[in-house]
Amino acid sequence: MNKLVILLFLVSFGITSAQQLEYVDFKVAKPQLWVDGDSSSVGGKIWYSFEMLKSTDSIYLDAIDMRIENVEIRKGSDSIVNLGFHNDNKKLWFKHDFEAGESYTMYFEYEAKPSKALYFVGDQVWTQGQGKYTSHWLPSIDDMNDKIEFDLTVTFDKQYQVIANGELLDVEENSSTKTWQFNMNSPMSSYLVALSIGTYDKKTESSKSGIPLEYYYYPKDLAKVESTYRYSKEIFDFFEAEIGVPYPWAIYKQVPVKDFLYSGMENTTLTIFSDAFVVDSIGFKDRNYVNVNAHELAHQWFGDLVTEISGAHHWLHEGFATYYALMAERHVFGEDHYYWQLYQYAQQLLEQEKAGKSTSLLDPESSSLTFYQKGCWALHILKARVGEDAFRLAIEKYLAKYKYKNVETIDFITEVEQASGQDLSEFVDAWLKNKALPQDAMVRSLRESQFIREYEMVDCDPFTPKCHDYLLSDLSEKAKVKVVSQMPHRITNDDFRNGWEVRQAIAQNVTEIPLELKKSYESLLDDPSYVTIEAALYNLWLNFKEDRSSYLQRTKDIYGFSDYNVRLLWLALHLNTIEYQTDKKAAVYEELKGYTKPEHGFELRMNAFNYLKLINGYDATSIENLLEATKHHNWRFQKYAKEMLEELSRDRAYRLIIDSLAKD
Repeated sequence: MNKLVILLFLVSFGITSAQQLEYVDFKVAKPQLWVDGDSSSVGGKIWYSFEMLKSTDSIYLDAIDMRIENVEIRKGSDSIVNLGFHNDNKKLWFKHDFEAGESYTMYFEYEAKPSKALYFVGDQVWTQGQGKYTSHWLPSIDDMNDKIEFDLTVTFDKQYQVIANGELLDVEENSSTKTWQFNMNSPMSSYLVALSIGTYDKKTESSKSGIPLEYYYYPKDLAKVESTYRYSKEIFDFFEAEIGVPYPWAIYKQVPVKDFLYSGMENTTLTIFSDAFVVDSIGFKDRNYVNVNAHELAHQWFGDLVTEISGAHHWLHEGFATYYALMAERHVFGEDHYYWQLYQYAQQLLEQEKAGKSTSLLDPESSSLTFYQKGCWALHILKARVGEDAFRLAIEKYLAKYKYKNVETIDFITEVEQASGQDLSEFVDAWLKNKALPQDAMVRSLRESQFIREYEMVDCDPFTPKCHDYLLSDLSEKAKVKVVSQMPHRITNDDFRNGWEVRQAIAQNVTEIPLELKKSYESLLDDPSYVTIEAALYNLWLNFKEDRSSYLQRTKDIYGFSDYNVRLLWLALHLNTIEYQTDKKAAVYEELKGYTKPEHGFELRMNAFNYLKLINGYDATSIENLLEATKHHNWRFQKYAKEMLEELSRDRAYRLIIDSLAKD
């Protein structure tokens, strides 16, 4: 294309995202993709079907840093013709006399090496479109107001499993690859297009309404499937009944991935979540997937089916998902749990307000705490105000009226006003527009719970004689935990007879262990809680030097969560216990250092880096792994690595190693 033609393209291509929605309606995208793990690239052929709403001479797709070729177009059943196009590495512009009322099919081929949104992590490939833009790996429309049916076909090494949005229609085996063909049936915003590739097995069951539920897992984690996905079907069935609108898609899949950017992501029909939530039955007590599971499933209605117009209405996604996840937890764990979580959310919001960081729910720059927790509270209060029947009716009508569409907050409020016959102006001002928390309303609501009233009533600061009786009474575990935190130096052997939460509080708060409590305290090492075991092991090791070897021997086979919280503590204590297996010190150090390698998940690596800092055990290899971590795709881990590197640089010996490695 000569310079004059390019100039004409640039002059004529001034259409904005909002304007394009008035001109063209993209209907269906059918990408046939190949993914190359060796080169971290993706490409293929893609067909877009669309209808022109107004005549224009140009339209576009978002396509970040892609090579485009062989662009063609067909109008209706007319023959294929070459299409003028211009690729500015951000948008892919198409030049043609597009006529209003006409339907077109566009075809082109592309290749990309995405810097974000599609991640190559070890032997896994997975996507994260929200906040990152799918257009980094798939030519699409970044505007969430443009909803398209995406039917993906993906070719990859046949040793792996490919999972994507929608139903799997067919798998074709080639010589060294397989081709997976998926079908969606209904439209969605492009940020919800998802792909996950890895080594997986799956468990399948059906919801009460007949929707297939697929739970993917690493083959090595077969024994953890039940505890990881516990209550999944129950939550799904509860949502269909509680929301009053059937699940809007044909299938629902969940897949864990390594080093995910967040806890989970609600891609349409395919939730991708962090494999840190893959837990055994012991880990379930302290770190389970239930809330994230329910939150991402709720998004299939609130966010995926009905989508915000802009960030100013983000609470319609996150506030609703947080609220319905809490409703699901109430269904599973009971009323007290529901109010306890509301109480915790209130404390977090109060801390935010004390810090002067409160924002309106309608502020697109609000914090996650505002969108999630304050949004949840707003819905809790709203339901109490208008009544359950009116609230449920409004939800049903809201979802039915705006399915596969985009909404503003007023659209939801209008449905609630019509269903309840109430004017909600005061509610909107207090909960949605104002920055300040409606604290009085929150306190009144919490005090409707006897559980919360009891928790607030119990106070052992300062200590009084009746506090001894609290831990042996029928008070809730939460209230007893509060008592333990206020009187750690007055714990007796009888207090260890409580449940696991109180025993965990003893492990975390009683750090100076009286000799008369030693035997009871040692029993904490057998508790079904990795948090309890970790705290108890450390405190026993500190307090009873003569028994260090026995404590290490007793816990030598316990690893804990996916970050090996117990194992890494054990390794560090081993290295500081001269009398325990001194001939194996080198192997123990190598094991600890080995967990800093890139092949491990970032949570485990962070834990290993921390312990090396505590024991002053960094060497050239571990520092090299830390330098590698400063370029990690997960921003939290990247930030952590940079801060740790800066801290190590203050030590002259470490500084010399860092400088030497930086030169190489």
